[in-house]
Amino acid sequence: MDAHANRRDFLRDVGLAGLGLAASSATVGAFAAPAETQPTKLKEPLVVAIIGTGDRGKALARTFAGLAGSEVKYVCDVDLSRARAAAVVVAGRQARETEAVQDLHRVLEDRSVAAVAIATPDHWHAPAAILACAAGKHVYVEKPCCHNPGEGELLVQAARKYRRIVQHGTQRRSSPKVIEAIQRVRAGEIGRVVLSRGWYTNERVATGQRTPASPPHDFDWDLWQGPAPRRAFTENVVPYKWHWYWHWGTGEMGNNGVHSLDLCRWGLGVDYPHKVTAGGGRFQFRDDQETPDTLNVTYDFGDKAIFWEGRSCLPRGLEGSTFGVAFYGDRASLVIDSDAYRIFNMKDELIDKHDSPIDDAAHAQNFLDCIQSGARPSAEIEEGYKSALLCHLGNIAYRCGGAIQCDPTSGRLIENPAALKLWNRQYEAGWEPKI
Repeated sequence: MDAHANRRDFLRDVGLAGLGLAASSATVGAFAAPAETQPTKLKEPLVVAIIGTGDRGKALARTFAGLAGSEVKYVCDVDLSRARAAAVVVAGRQARETEAVQDLHRVLEDRSVAAVAIATPDHWHAPAAILACAAGKHVYVEKPCCHNPGEGELLVQAARKYRRIVQHGTQRRSSPKVIEAIQRVRAGEIGRVVLSRGWYTNERVATGQRTPASPPHDFDWDLWQGPAPRRAFTENVVPYKWHWYWHWGTGEMGNNGVHSLDLCRWGLGVDYPHKVTAGGGRFQFRDDQETPDTLNVTYDFGDKAIFWEGRSCLPRGLEGSTFGVAFYGDRASLVIDSDAYRIFNMKDELIDKHDSPIDDAAHAQNFLDCIQSGARPSAEIEEGYKSALLCHLGNIAYRCGGAIQCDPTSGRLIENPAALKLWNRQYEAGWEPKI
């Protein structure tokens, strides 16, 4: 029996032979309210597996191995050499021996694993998380939680159906000083706020051309592609440049924009926009990168707005930072960057400042605590999906001529055939995510 047949059998065995992705975005409906999750009361540390062991996956492995409430049993990667390297990282942080494996299905079949952390490429995030929920695992899924809006909706449904705790990797939601800053905005300390701005800037190198090559030793290219329709291996896709191709990635919007947009949305208290406009392009290099290196997006919520700016090749940022969020009130402004939050009065004078470092451990601990208690995590998957959706809507607007209309009750697209085609994606036969 071939690998595809084995994986199809696995899908059947965990009960995924039911509903597939909706074929159309015409139907509008709110998500069901979260069902109360059954607490998982444990006397021993929670057994965790890490799926995807690039830089982010290694960081998560290091974090979960260092917490008293969890231990990492598996580190899993289609590149077995990277999985083995991650096992070495974990070894010095916990007593339990960690096993390096190549196929995520092996992890999901192990009933002793209570939770998984998913740090794969974007096109695997939602499909892997849906499989994990169906297999009875709680899930920490890195941002963005989905490659497209349709599978993001399906992931929220899976979390509800299987009553799993699903935490989104927007870790600033668990950072105490960031929480404090957002609370001050929403409490009215800087006055009435109708505008927020987010940004991300960097200096990335050219992608180059996708030159045919052979996959590295110990690297399973078929499993790496997973739910994505098959393409020949080329040397400039893995391990990182897949981000800049729509077939697998979501561009800088999904890669880093989701963090700032999540804060913007949280501070303004908004969910779904009425209208999204976008403009930009691939200006810096002449290569085969598909996603823009320069992008500006405006989200119109009717009585409030978010502006987002991304520049991948021009690193000079805004407000003195390459990453950040600003809230503009009618009495003061508050700026959050990677290290601190600051408040400026209407004369542009700094009147308050607090360090606000990112806290990965706090976010992972919140996930573990909620598994134990059944409480709602700080970046519960529905909130994570709403922020990831803003990224997708910005990308869709850019790819469809600059402007799209949305239903403000659901974020779904209105009367735009070209945009509707991007709500879902085509999947490799037999790999379609289902619940």
